[in-house]
Amino acid sequence: MSDHHKKLADIPVSVLDLAPIRSGETAADSFHNSLNLAQNVERLGFTRYWLAEHHNMPGIASSATSVLIGYIAGGTSKIKVGSGGVMLPNHAPLIVAEQFGTLESLYPGRINLGLGRAPGTDQLTAMALRRDLHGNVESFPQNVEELRNYFANNPTARVRAVPGEGLNVPIWLLGSSTYGAQLAGILGLPYAFASHFAPANLHSALKVYRESFQPSDELQEPYAMACVNVIAADTDEEANRLATTLYTSFLNVIRGTARQLQPPVESLEAMWDASEKYSVQQMLRYSFVGGPKTVQEELQSFLDETQVNEIMVASSVYDNQARVHSYEIIADFFKKAEF
Repeated sequence: MSDHHKKLADIPVSVLDLAPIRSGETAADSFHNSLNLAQNVERLGFTRYWLAEHHNMPGIASSATSVLIGYIAGGTSKIKVGSGGVMLPNHAPLIVAEQFGTLESLYPGRINLGLGRAPGTDQLTAMALRRDLHGNVESFPQNVEELRNYFANNPTARVRAVPGEGLNVPIWLLGSSTYGAQLAGILGLPYAFASHFAPANLHSALKVYRESFQPSDELQEPYAMACVNVIAADTDEEANRLATTLYTSFLNVIRGTARQLQPPVESLEAMWDASEKYSVQQMLRYSFVGGPKTVQEELQSFLDETQVNEIMVASSVYDNQARVHSYEIIADFFKKAEF
């Protein structure tokens, strides 16, 4: 990594939207908030807007990820819209090729396909997604290859993705361990790491990705993106108050009591014990909370530490205006997308 003086202003910034359903609201409200956020971050010069596939979670509305990508892409005009990610074990590769071939046909040059290896849900729900659980994760590399083949020009193939064939849909591999990093490197694909909830393997995964990278038609040199949580507000105090929503969400994950997105609270001390607090803080190690100066400094030191090519930001903020404002603050630090 030759250049250790990379500044935030030199790299693009993108958005991960978990399509949260706020307490007392519906999925429809969540989708309208997501579209509002997407239109705002497009105006602010963010590069991509990704949605994540989750299932059986009362607080996350993005289960039909490709349908939602179409809605967001249809309501914006330039920003790249994609999946962060589609969980490949849940789908036949042909279906994914057709869905993203359809999206790319409708919104040419704007669709990204990020692929994950986890089911994005619990075991029981994974079974309900009409798959057995034998060998799905192990067959991930073959499934990625099959999917890529559907996008290639295969006029003689017996099974073809229509639409999909011959379309250039950028494929990213997502990961929270060194497994996906190595596969992305070997295949010469861009790699996105989920440091917003799985911080432990970030540095080893980036190292493995860069060391195993082999140039491909898609990519001449490694391109790594890391996702982090950022909650920015006008003051550190206000940001810390807003961040209680994020901490509460993860506390509920740890307890196995998933709920809708909860409003901020004055203090968390009464809500968690020492071991819960420790677990949440470990999971959320790469969470940068504060006013503009605090957040800029923490993001810059993250960039210094990782030398990633792009940063993706998740902002779990309860109030949609405050969520938009968090991204407004962040936008000032980074290079603007040239649409």
